[in-house]
Amino acid sequence: MSPPDYLQRTADLLYDCLLDVIRAHAPDVERVLRGEPLPAGAPADLVGRAIQAQGTWFQLLSIAEQNAAMRQRRQSEVERGPEQVRGTFAHVVAAAAAAGVPADEVRALVAGLRVRPVITAHPTEAKRVTVLEKHRRIYRRLVDLEAPRWTPRERSALIDTVRAEIELLWLSGELRLEKPTVEQELAWGLYFVNENLFGVVPELVDKLEQALGRAYPGASFEVPPFFQLGCWIGGDRDGNPFVTNDATRRTLCETRVASLRRYRVRLAELLGALSITERAAVISPAFREALARQLERSGQGDAIARRNPGEVFRQFLTCVLRRLDATLVCAERGETAAPPEAACYRTADDLIADLRALEAGLADAQCATAAGQLVRPVRREVEAFRFSTFRLDIRENSTRVNEALRGLWHTGSSSEPPAPESPEWRAWLQAELVRPLDAAAPLDLPAAGGAAETAGMFRLIRDTRDRLDREAIGSFVLSMTHSVADVLGVYFLAKQAGLFADAAGTESCTLPIVPLFESIDDLRRAPDIVRELLQIPLVRRSVRGQGGVFEVMIGYSDSNKDGGFLSSNWELAKAQLKLTRLGRECGVPVAFFHGRGGSVSRGGAPTGRAIAAQPAGSIRGRLRLTEQGEVVSFKYANRGTAAYQAELLAASVLEHSLKSEREQALVPTTEFDEAMEALSGAAHAAYRRLVDHPGLVAYFQAASPLEEIALLNIGSRPARRSGARTLADLRAIPWVFAWTQNRHFIPGWYGVGTGLATFLEVRGSRGEALLQRMFNDSRLFRLIVDEVEKTLAYVDLDIAREYAALLPDDWVRAEIFSLVADEYHRTADVIRRLVGPGDLARRFPQFRRRLESRLPILNQVSRQQVELLRCYRAGQEDARPALLLSINCIAAGFGTTG
Repeated sequence: MSPPDYLQRTADLLYDCLLDVIRAHAPDVERVLRGEPLPAGAPADLVGRAIQAQGTWFQLLSIAEQNAAMRQRRQSEVERGPEQVRGTFAHVVAAAAAAGVPADEVRALVAGLRVRPVITAHPTEAKRVTVLEKHRRIYRRLVDLEAPRWTPRERSALIDTVRAEIELLWLSGELRLEKPTVEQELAWGLYFVNENLFGVVPELVDKLEQALGRAYPGASFEVPPFFQLGCWIGGDRDGNPFVTNDATRRTLCETRVASLRRYRVRLAELLGALSITERAAVISPAFREALARQLERSGQGDAIARRNPGEVFRQFLTCVLRRLDATLVCAERGETAAPPEAACYRTADDLIADLRALEAGLADAQCATAAGQLVRPVRREVEAFRFSTFRLDIRENSTRVNEALRGLWHTGSSSEPPAPESPEWRAWLQAELVRPLDAAAPLDLPAAGGAAETAGMFRLIRDTRDRLDREAIGSFVLSMTHSVADVLGVYFLAKQAGLFADAAGTESCTLPIVPLFESIDDLRRAPDIVRELLQIPLVRRSVRGQGGVFEVMIGYSDSNKDGGFLSSNWELAKAQLKLTRLGRECGVPVAFFHGRGGSVSRGGAPTGRAIAAQPAGSIRGRLRLTEQGEVVSFKYANRGTAAYQAELLAASVLEHSLKSEREQALVPTTEFDEAMEALSGAAHAAYRRLVDHPGLVAYFQAASPLEEIALLNIGSRPARRSGARTLADLRAIPWVFAWTQNRHFIPGWYGVGTGLATFLEVRGSRGEALLQRMFNDSRLFRLIVDEVEKTLAYVDLDIAREYAALLPDDWVRAEIFSLVADEYHRTADVIRRLVGPGDLARRFPQFRRRLESRLPILNQVSRQQVELLRCYRAGQEDARPALLLSINCIAAGFGTTG
């Protein structure tokens, strides 16, 4: 059966099951699912039920599409072999071998490979965990139904199970009644790990090892635990008053418990499986010595040996389990003090060493298969997740850090501190950083207020690394980094908290400090800031002690909100290219942490293509990126999809690292760079004319559900950093979310048309020929054009005009909407000049099919949302549930929120 036919069959099955549920529970909305409109003046509760049915259908259709895509990938691998399937290690490594890349080069790259997706609590997930669980069970039943082995009776029973899950989905509350707490957000993040990622991540090492073995027979490779999970939930304090030190402490305890409970289950499975007796296998002296040590440490050696006589591997595992159980009991009590070594595992390294001893003992007993198939996966889990599940980043903004520093200043001086941007402020910081802690009375950390909370955060980091796990804390991310002094301030607070390698606090900092550059101006300043930082001996020593790589985070969302889609992409690319060259000049490699979101405007292009378009040499085997909200559930909610997405990410990093500096499409050319600079300048000017328009705030608030989105309760974090009702203070996520809902999609295309049209107007036919060459030969420009074209297909000016009519000011409405409509037509026309005439996005047939299957419902719900907004704002509180359901429905239809 062809993939489209299979998808249609699966979608029809789910549609029929949903109709059965609707007939039983809400027969008055069946007509809506069949494409008929509701009668004019239908009551709000009926409108709400109809929208809920349509939103539920979008959810089911997405499940069917994921199942069909996974089936097609498996089919392709069976028919063509893994080496021919893009996005796999087998494909990347086989291509490298065929291109003549020597094994030594691949070996060196693999040894340093580090890929870390970072799960965040950014408020872009409109689905509750209970809904995600039901989606997963429906997906699993669809996988079961793929098998041809079922009898008609068995198949009917499976379909009944699907119908029952859809019924439960329909009857479950879709809307959150309260904003989630940080603890609930953490439970959401851990859901994906517990259900899928604990098992998927260790398999990546196996897949890479197998691919290397097939492509380079006879060569040996040491593959490290290169794929690890980062996390911001409970650590991202930037503008979120609910992420306190206590919340962070609880997060660290919960993630520790989650990993230990997982290992408890895995070790119990091993204990049941490894029933090998010493009468049937030769046990090496080395393993007998290791067992003797374990039995002695346990204090119950004789009893353990009597319980499993002759079963030496079970005896060994019993000791390991007892020690792990003691560790788990301490963790569940919230005890953070390092436990006595005899009773507990002090670190994950100790458990890893025991599992290695077990592997070696099995291999020596000629049980290599059991060692490789049973024990090694468990050991690799512990290596990847340690005793912390995630590497928790701590993020705070420079304003809060400087407040804490002013508190420190006042402990040593009665005068007012210099301004943070002044030379005197930087001189003070540098003087304090070179002064030994014991040279004079140390400055006291503030005892109360926000400054005390910030200072206490650094002490918490120190205690966590000392007592829980050395890798439980990943990095400190400094958002709103504007200067060298901003970063030095973090070093100073780390020094005061004891996070330096030496007692005097002058040699090196042990906490990686990552500057985050978000705005267009900050991206442009980034190379100069990093150059100055790398000239400071303390910073260089610290980087060397942390592995020799300086990490920089770049923000896609805020740079887009600040400069528009084209300018943001160009400034991000320029910053990476300049920072990569700077790293080579200074002898300190620069690695990038990409702050991406799910929507195109926030960096959410397809994984493989987005990584392939990064500047040559900018990855070099190391990549961190944020995974936010609906992106996490899309990628990791199902085991098969999670395995594919994780391998795609890691394989794309490996491929870029192997090929980017050999590829013509990524070689910078003066001609292309000058063209991009001109395009970016004109696009940026057009975008700023819109966002700086004095009427835009009023237009945006009235002509979108901007304020109503906050009622969805999809995140603990406020929509604004400080509460000021300005565009500057508005977070990037609600900015994108609201423009998506009202069918404008401004962040994904606005300004691009003016940039391209101005370029063609000035340069004429030569300019058009140049843009065509860039479209064919520049990977970055092609990605920009492709994603803009797809975003334009989402825009509906007729519906956007209906939203605009919600603004009572006729002049502002006409002024802003005419800017949007003119720019839309300009952009669509110039995109067609580049890609050819016809419908937008016709070059992407799968995308078009997906969109066309949803547009009739989306258009209907969008128009209903306009009326619901009008009613709710007029004081009709009974319209609120239907309005919120409409926001959920549109988000589900487009597959993205922010």
